[in-house]
Amino acid sequence: MTTTPGLGGDGPVVVVGGGVVGLCTAYYLTEAGVPVEVVERRGLASGASRGNAGWICLSHSTPVPAPGVVRYALRSLGRPDSPLYLRPLPDPAFVRWLWRFWRSSTPAAFQRGYAAIAELNRDTFDLFDGLHAAGVDTTLTRPGMVHAFLSPAEARHHLAVQREMAHDRYPLPDDVVTGSAARLLDEALSDRVRAAYLVEGEGVVDPEAFARALGEALAASGVKIHENAEATGFRTSGSGSGSGSRSRVTALRTTQGDIPCAAVVIAAGTRSSTLLGRLGHPLPLQAGKGYSFSVDLDPAPRHTLYFGERRAVASPIGTTTRIGGTMELSGNNNRLDWRRIVAVALASRHYLGRWFDDPDDLVGLIRDPWVGGRPFLPDGLPVIDRVPGHANAYAATGHGMLGVTLGPATGHHLTQYLLTGHRPEPLTPFAFDRIRR
Repeated sequence: MTTTPGLGGDGPVVVVGGGVVGLCTAYYLTEAGVPVEVVERRGLASGASRGNAGWICLSHSTPVPAPGVVRYALRSLGRPDSPLYLRPLPDPAFVRWLWRFWRSSTPAAFQRGYAAIAELNRDTFDLFDGLHAAGVDTTLTRPGMVHAFLSPAEARHHLAVQREMAHDRYPLPDDVVTGSAARLLDEALSDRVRAAYLVEGEGVVDPEAFARALGEALAASGVKIHENAEATGFRTSGSGSGSGSRSRVTALRTTQGDIPCAAVVIAAGTRSSTLLGRLGHPLPLQAGKGYSFSVDLDPAPRHTLYFGERRAVASPIGTTTRIGGTMELSGNNNRLDWRRIVAVALASRHYLGRWFDDPDDLVGLIRDPWVGGRPFLPDGLPVIDRVPGHANAYAATGHGMLGVTLGPATGHHLTQYLLTGHRPEPLTPFAFDRIRR
């Protein structure tokens, strides 16, 4: 292999993380002729890539820190049924994270973050088309997204805000549909829905199936995938302590032994911070826990659905409907709080009708109740960059709820960074430096 500026010499690029972001990065590196190995501490798609709503969308690709979100979160204290649930922890790092989250919730910061994500997202559907053309079963369909509301005033307000942000990046209707006509947009909607509008072209995938298809494509290309192998640290050479000096990672240490490497990409979700700490650059990552479950509905939604006032969602995935929602900030854990599952189900009933009568019925009706810790940095944007002080170590983490949407774009641009040694312009807003500032 020819040595390139972003690689350290002979050996594979080792990608740590078997979710959509890590697998997409491994895919594009392999497509460019770079030897790759993937290390995953459990199985492929076993983390946040498994149970999410599978949205591939432009209209909801925004940072979570937004004007008013902190006030909304504070109102959730003591209310485990709130769409955004904050449970304070006696942890100084968590308090600092919340303070920085609040600082990132200004209108100016939100607009900058939205513009950065929109630019990174520009070629998302083209990249998915390219994966499909290359034989990867992305499972992508583009039924469009119906935004459903209980109040016409709320629907019009939401559409106006969305139009202001869109800047013609995606099509929006001129007005909302109200009354009984709103339910004609999707027959699964109940008669409590009083207004709705459709954003055409928005997509959905089965995220677990998509990740496994990427894994199969990698294996068919000769990529070695180490499952049930936890990354524990690194072997390095040189020194990254002096001005402008850079050390090199020569091997990834795992519970299955050391793996020599030409470079390493850390795309391990919330666990990325611990690994980056071994390189002297931990990140302030917190798990934004989301909940979902699958259920058979009749009629089932034909579109992805956004339930406006309750901030819950529904997605047609395969032959079932996946219902999800909530953002729970309660520390870096994957504890499933059944009250949150019930809260999501109750929220959906406003829009889908009484598909269950009593919360006790849910145990027999729903399948695969899931909680996942989406990795969030306090400004709501990912880090996609070279690790400071290291010539051949890279991070791709902090994608929050957008890992599936932004996975191909992240992998595509990060591959260009490794091959050329120059950061592509769309990655500029996602640099390490902004975290230190």
